Amino acid sequence: MSLSVADVLALPGLESMTLRAGARGLQSDVRWPYVAENEDIADWVMGGELVFVTGINHPRPEANLLLLLRQAHERGSAGLVILTGPEFIRAIPDSVISEAERLGVPLIEQPYALKMVVVTQAIGTALVQAQQFGRSRQQLLEQLLEGDSQSVEVLRQRGERLGLALNVPRQIVVLSLEGSEQLFASHDAHTAEQLLQQHQQRVQESLEAELAELGDALPLIRQGRHWIALLPATSSADEARNRERMARQLNALRPSLQPLRPFLGLGDGGYLPPQFAQGLGEARQALDVAQRFPERLGLCAFAVLGVLELLGAIRDRSLLDRFVERVLGPLIGDDSRHTPVLMPTLEAWFQENGNLVLAAQRLQVHRNTLSYRMQRIEALTGCSFDTPHDRLNISIALLIRRLSAPA
Repeated sequence: MSLSVADVLALPGLESMTLRAGARGLQSDVRWPYVAENEDIADWVMGGELVFVTGINHPRPEANLLLLLRQAHERGSAGLVILTGPEFIRAIPDSVISEAERLGVPLIEQPYALKMVVVTQAIGTALVQAQQFGRSRQQLLEQLLEGDSQSVEVLRQRGERLGLALNVPRQIVVLSLEGSEQLFASHDAHTAEQLLQQHQQRVQESLEAELAELGDALPLIRQGRHWIALLPATSSADEARNRERMARQLNALRPSLQPLRPFLGLGDGGYLPPQFAQGLGEARQALDVAQRFPERLGLCAFAVLGVLELLGAIRDRSLLDRFVERVLGPLIGDDSRHTPVLMPTLEAWFQENGNLVLAAQRLQVHRNTLSYRMQRIEALTGCSFDTPHDRLNISIALLIRRLSAPA
C-alpha cells in the first residue's frame, strides 16, 4: 500500500498544511520527503519525492520557485511544499500557483510555525506503516501466484483482513521492460540510472491508474523488470476489454520509454486464487511469444497462442532442439559457411504465405533468385513445399527456432 499526497495532507498534526493548486495530482505516490537546499533540484530527485522548499539556506525569488516547480514536474516528484512566513518566503506568488495548476503538480503551503521535524516524522512513520502493510499484501498475492501449498481458505481470510478482493475472478497480466543495456550504452551511468528510474516509475503509475479505473483493484506486483497485474475478468467480454486497454497502454507508453521496449502477455481470465499460479504461467508464456514475434506488436494473449502453447509446454528442450536440427540443420549449416541467405529466404516465404513475388519483394531480390534458393532449400532438406506434411514440419521448426532465440 502506498502513501499519496492526499494521505500526507490527512495525517494527524499536519492540518495546517494547505493545498494551493494541482489537485489532480493528489493521488501521486510519495516515496520520501526531500528538503531542497540547492538552487535547483534536477540532479537531486529521481521521482516520487515530496519536495520541501524553505528559503532558509538559499534565496527563493519567484523565478527560482517556478524553476523548482517545473523541475519537480519533469522529474516526476510527487509534489512541492513551500514554507511561508514573515522571514524568508512570505507568500507563494500567483504565477507559481497558476503554473502548478497547469502542470497538475500538487502545490502545498506549510507555515513556518509547523516545524519540519514534526512533518518529516509524521511522513516517515506513515511511510513505514504503508510499506509494511503493502509488503504484507504483496507477499500474500505472491504466495497465491506461486501456488503456495497453504490452505486456500487461510489465505482468503488473510486477504480479507488486508483488504484484498480475492472473490473477484482475475486475468493475470505480465509486463516486461527490456532494453536497459542500450540505455546504459548511450548515457553515462548516473544519467542512465535516472532515466531508468523515471521510465520504471512511468510504467508503475500508468498500470496503477489502469487498475484503479477497472475497479476491484489488487496491488500491482513488481519483480525485477517485470510487473504483474491481476485484472478483474468474469467473462469473455471482460477479457476482450482488458486486452484492448492493455494494447492502448503499450501504445501510449512506447514513445516515452525509448530506447526501452515494453512487452506484455495476458493469461486467460476467470481465475480465482487456486488458479492464480496457472494464470501466471499462461501470462509468462504469452509474454515470451510477444518478445520473440515482432509482428504481435509487443502484446500476446495466451488464448491465441495455438500450436505455440503446445511447444511452450514441452519441458525437455532437447526434443525441440533435435527436431529443429533434423528439419533445418542442413540450412543452418550452409548459412554458417556462406553468406546467410537460405534461412532468411525460408522465413520470408512463410511470412508471405508462399507468395514468391511478395517474398522476393520483402528480401529485395529478383523472383528468379528466390526460386533458385527455394529449390536449393528443398534439395538440402529433402522436403517438398508441395507436401503439406513437409510444410508443417518446416513451419513448426521455424517457430521453435524463434522461441529459442534470445528475446
